[in-house]
Order: sequence, then structure tokens, then C-alpha cells
Amino acid sequence: MSRLETRFAALREEGRGGLVTFITAGDPNADISAEILAGLPAAGADVIELGMPFTDPMADGPSIELASGRALAAGQNMAKTLSMVSDFRKSDGDTPIVLMGYYNPIHAYGRDRFAKDAAAAGVDGLILVDLPPEEEDEFRPQAVAAGIDIVRLIAPTSTDARIATLVENASGFVYYVSVRGITGTSSAAASDIASNVGRIRAQTDLPVAVGFGIRTPEQAAEVAAVADASVVGTAIVEKIANAVDADGNASPHLVSDTLSFVSDLAAAVRSARTKS
Repeated sequence: MSRLETRFAALREEGRGGLVTFITAGDPNADISAEILAGLPAAGADVIELGMPFTDPMADGPSIELASGRALAAGQNMAKTLSMVSDFRKSDGDTPIVLMGYYNPIHAYGRDRFAKDAAAAGVDGLILVDLPPEEEDEFRPQAVAAGIDIVRLIAPTSTDARIATLVENASGFVYYVSVRGITGTSSAAASDIASNVGRIRAQTDLPVAVGFGIRTPEQAAEVAAVADASVVGTAIVEKIANAVDADGNASPHLVSDTLSFVSDLAAAVRSARTKS
């Protein structure tokens, strides 16, 4: 079993939803980002999404776009992002890591080279927001050969027929985008999320994680009560951003405050089904 399969099987055994956390690799700099990454599992993250910085993140809201900018300004690149994963694997061989972002940096790095290097580093999955199933031959064969899951995004506007297409070659889990538009700008009603998670589950046995617009422990718990996992990204990225001044200097409490917030999210998620 892959790390993702193992982790979601463990969550089912525990009878709870999981917490998926997102940070941008290299934000606000390589050292601090690596320290946050290393601390996420102990803080309660069940799965980690690591953003691949890109100059034109079209699906991301201002907070994650700015995080990419900070990371790139600090010298982050694909090789350093893969090195972060490799360093993380020296002390954690269990927590799944999914790289999230856009296809352009992978294309620039080289498809075959990327698949080989990502697998060697310990990457478990990929979420490529601009590579739909119709274009999957661009990279899916390399990912499959390397044993890397392709996680599909499903929108609230997706028809049942479109969902069937999206889940056909998906693996690891599927990511339900609970709101229209860019990340971090609004939140969906819990009833709408539950309804659409049900539509997705009718067409796949893969776990369903829900993200976009989940900003508080309470919202994360609401989602974890009906889905297999809650995804929190923008709210964590904003914790990091708020601890960096205009000159790029980080507060000495940046890491501890960020991980404390993740712990609050995890505690809420872990108790969600006992309260539902």
C-alpha cells in the first residue's frame, strides 16, 4: 500500500476524518519552511500538501500567490522543493506528502527527470490544477511509472458525468473544491458540502478531501464530520505571512504560532465525529 492508502485506511480504522495541511515550499525562506514542514505531523497533520512555487498561480487567492512570491524571492526552486521532501523523509517515513501546483515548473524541470527525482525524494502524490484528464498523457504515464498518485480536483459545478471522468484515473484521494473561484476567498455551506461529497462517493471508493474556504477549527470539524479529510491552506499561509515584516524578517514565534494553529485545527478535526 502507498502512504496515502495506508494513512486513509488508518483514519477509517480510527473512525475519524483527517487533516490535510498546505504550506508553500520555501515560504518565507528555506530554513523556516523546512522547520514548519518537519513540525506538521506532530502538530496533527495527517497529510501534507506542499506547494510548488510558481510565478502565475491562477487558481490561488492573494495569500498563496504572495507566498509563492516570497518563496521565489528567497531562492526557492523545484530542486530545493524536492530536497525539502528528501530531508523530511530522513525523520518521517510515514506522513504522506502531496505536491500541489501547476504543470509549468514540472515541464521546465523535465517530465521524466521530475518523476524520477520526486519518487526518490519521497513524494506520494501530485495535484496539478491546470492538467485536466484530457491532457493527462502529458505527464500521467511518468507519474504512474514512478508510483506517484495523481489527485484530481472536483469542482462544485462538476456534473455527474464530469465527476465520472475525473475519478476514472485518479488515485490516492480526490480533492473536492467546495467553492467556486480562487482559494481562500469564501466558504461553502456544510449542507452543500455533504451533498456533493455524497455525489462523489457514488462514483468512487477513493477518499474525498474537501478544501478551499476552510479557515477555522470549527469549519474544519464540520467538514471532517462528512468527508474523509479537511484541507486547510490559506489560513495557515496567512499565519506565516502575518509573522513576516515588510523587510522579510520573520518573528521568532512564527514557527511555534503556525504549528499551534495546526494543533487547534487537528484537535477540532479529531473530535468532529464524536460531536456529530
